[in-house]
Amino acid sequence: MRSVHVAAAALLSLAAAAPAAHAATAGPEQSRGLFLTVSGSENTWVRGVRLNCAPQPSGHHPHAAEACEALDAVDGDLDALPVEQQICTKEYDPVTVAAIGTYRGKAIAWHKTFGNACELDASTGYVFRF
Repeated sequence: MRSVHVAAAALLSLAAAAPAAHAATAGPEQSRGLFLTVSGSENTWVRGVRLNCAPQPSGHHPHAAEACEALDAVDGDLDALPVEQQICTKEYDPVTVAAIGTYRGKAIAWHKTFGNACELDASTGYVFRF
């Protein structure tokens, strides 16, 4: 588990430094976008996709258009995504998500842990449905 936290910290450090380093040379957002990851309880599994929202939704995200629409509605503020009404169990099986990169020119370095996958889905909608 420590190695994943170290890796996540390294990615966050790179993401924080990257906008300044690429400000003068970065091309359009389609070359960057957001790298979204989901990891299971005690990092038993990890998956990730790239999502680009500009100039149009693209990347390996299976619901790119819907995810970009959700991000557009909150101006890229993942904490402001509306919570969907879902009935979830109280089972504690934490999942951790992260979004690192750029969204419409804005640097993003965000992560959060949810109590279970249902809670994650209700809280983030299409953004982390992959």
